[in-house]
Amino acid sequence: MATLLWIIAAVLVIAGIVALVRRQLIWGIVLIVVGLLVGPGGVSLFT
Repeated sequence: MATLLWIIAAVLVIAGIVALVRRQLIWGIVLIVVGLLVGPGGVSLFT
């Protein structure tokens, strides 16, 4: 389960960075924050 959370978190953060590069500031920040919350190192939504 932890590996799956890491993969989801990494995809969300990468998508957020791509959104920031495309100048979609709000969407990029939201994706990065959600990615950090989902990741096992953050406040996991599933525990």
